Amino acid sequence: MLIDTHCHLDAAEFDADRAQVLAAARQDGVRWIVLPAVGVENFETVARLASSEPGCAYALGIHPMYVDRAGDDDLRLLRERLAAAIEDPRLVAVGEIGLDFFVPGLDRDRQEHFFAEQLSMAREFELPVLLHVRRAQDVTLKHLRRIRPSAGIAHAFNGSFQQARSFLDLDFALGFGGAMTFERALQIRRLVRELPAHAHVLETDAPDIAPAWCDRARNSPAELPKIAQVFAGLRGVSFEDACEQTCCNALRVMPRLAALSGRAA
Repeated sequence: MLIDTHCHLDAAEFDADRAQVLAAARQDGVRWIVLPAVGVENFETVARLASSEPGCAYALGIHPMYVDRAGDDDLRLLRERLAAAIEDPRLVAVGEIGLDFFVPGLDRDRQEHFFAEQLSMAREFELPVLLHVRRAQDVTLKHLRRIRPSAGIAHAFNGSFQQARSFLDLDFALGFGGAMTFERALQIRRLVRELPAHAHVLETDAPDIAPAWCDRARNSPAELPKIAQVFAGLRGVSFEDACEQTCCNALRVMPRLAALSGRAA
């Protein structure tokens, strides 16, 4: 079984063929796809898509690249929506939240405020978090150590070994996807090879972070099996073992997804 732990299937890039993309992913063994929100404007969209499509779950949160355009009331709206949806089994996490110190011009103080508030909500509702972390690993870890959400995933991980181990010590998993498929991605591929088996989950971040063979085209959850094959090759394990281990890791850090899938974490 394969789990795409991070996929923006609600994006406009899929409007013309979303059903076909889902069918192709399912045919190739992608059992579950987690759809993170990025702001209040798509809370309803990801929830509705997850409820209408077999094998889809969702997360609610405000993305760090969207906090500058978010209203001051958006955090209240997020908390109200989490409270209203907490009985929905397809709500599996708070996300996509985090910090982005790579994109110039973003307000760092506002990002940290939104991040800390959303971590507190995740702790209150006992939900894991799906993290966006770019050039901000140490500050992210500082907030995680202070607030201590239950678990989560550091999506598209590209930090150091020391930072990776710090996330693992906090019961997080690390997301790997298309970037891993490029031979020049030496640090990411080394993390895949050398971190312990419980560290990794697989993702696409579709329609973004396309794998090497897509040649800058739209990424899709249907690419996850080939991404898993690259992962297995780097780890020196069978494709089946790679799928099973990353699936177990995803279910461990997202226990509501484990319950939804009918499998123990």
